[in-house]
Amino acid sequence: MNDFTQGSILKKMIKFMIPILGALVLQAMYGAVDLMIVGQFGTTSGLSGISTGSNIMNLATFVVAGLAMAVTVQISKYIGMKNEERIARLLGATIALFSVISVVVSVVLIVFAPQLSVLMQAPEEALDLTVQYVRICGAGFLLITAYNTISSVFRGLGDSKSPLIFVAIACCVNIVGDLVLVAGFHLNVIGAAVATVAAQGISVLLSVLIIRKKKLPFHIHKQDICFNEEIKGIFKIGTPIALQELLTQLSFLALCAFVNSLGLAASSGYGVASKIQGFVMLIPGSLMQSMSSFVSQNVGAGKEKRAFRAMLTGIGIGAVVGVFVFIGVVFYGDVLAGIFTNDAAVVQEAFNYLRGFALEAIVTAVLFSFMGYYNGHARTFWVMIQGLAQTFIVRLPMAYIMTMQSDASLFKIALSAPSATIFGIVLNVAYYFHYRKQLPVTEE
Repeated sequence: MNDFTQGSILKKMIKFMIPILGALVLQAMYGAVDLMIVGQFGTTSGLSGISTGSNIMNLATFVVAGLAMAVTVQISKYIGMKNEERIARLLGATIALFSVISVVVSVVLIVFAPQLSVLMQAPEEALDLTVQYVRICGAGFLLITAYNTISSVFRGLGDSKSPLIFVAIACCVNIVGDLVLVAGFHLNVIGAAVATVAAQGISVLLSVLIIRKKKLPFHIHKQDICFNEEIKGIFKIGTPIALQELLTQLSFLALCAFVNSLGLAASSGYGVASKIQGFVMLIPGSLMQSMSSFVSQNVGAGKEKRAFRAMLTGIGIGAVVGVFVFIGVVFYGDVLAGIFTNDAAVVQEAFNYLRGFALEAIVTAVLFSFMGYYNGHARTFWVMIQGLAQTFIVRLPMAYIMTMQSDASLFKIALSAPSATIFGIVLNVAYYFHYRKQLPVTEE
């Protein structure tokens, strides 16, 4: 376990953050490979099918990951309090809760895949392919849940290297599966979906074997696996995060539907841009995950000043890196899009979206550092409120208005993202001046 309550903040944060970033890079590659190989060896309709289907799957996945964030925060807090006895009970409750959730979500995805695809306004040429992708990936949702839960547990323990190993295994298996099933057997979307589920299964299996060989500071017994008192803490912290993710992902689904109304080229271009967008968001994403664990330990140890300095450090790291990412996306976005497809129209549409989105690389690093700071304080209700305000006051209305213009373009639609983020930063700064009055005065 890593102790974040003493020593150099910058050094410890970077050391903890790099494996998380590596895991997120591989996770982004994991999804991008499907799109890339189908774009090169499949069809344009297949590209659109995976794009729309991925958005539907992301809705379910990010909600589960949001709820699992509560496990990370609680474990980190118990470690900061030097109260490791409750960890086994917490993990037992986690196993019971997430097993039930994964089964319910899997059934919903399989049964209602056609309705979800129609609701997303999937282009007619890609509707059946979207349904196929959602159903196959939905059948393997238990494995997706298991991966996210296991990773959350280890991040809570201050171990960011193990999740990196888990996703590296999945990424390698997925690449091989895509090459065999899509490039080799020309199974298009079906091949990509099967490869995705198989990769998750192998990753979870190997991760369990790795866990059994590790020396952990707790032991889980069969009687711990139940709906015990720790469930309340998981829901209290995790529900606002999960609800925010649900509504935020619904907003992205709505955005995808707006874009789909512009035609197949725009739909496919948005799909390609979304994968590149996923890479752009890696630094902010790794910052938020690192910040949640880092701050939570210090809160548990009563070191509020150190928690605040950690947030400022995260903002600095993210903003500096974000400037370089911004420059790369603005000037070389078309080159990046060309990796995924040879269709010139799709590449141009993707580039248009990326130019409007590029500023997000900088401003999101600031926003996510604030969100990680508040998550670490278990102020997840505020995180939800500010997220919903961004989405429903700025991002969705602005995107819809841009879509309705006679000269509607992906560039104009994409501007809604950084605009919403800047609005969120203003909200979080204002809230901090209110919240700091409630913080205990500590000496360090």
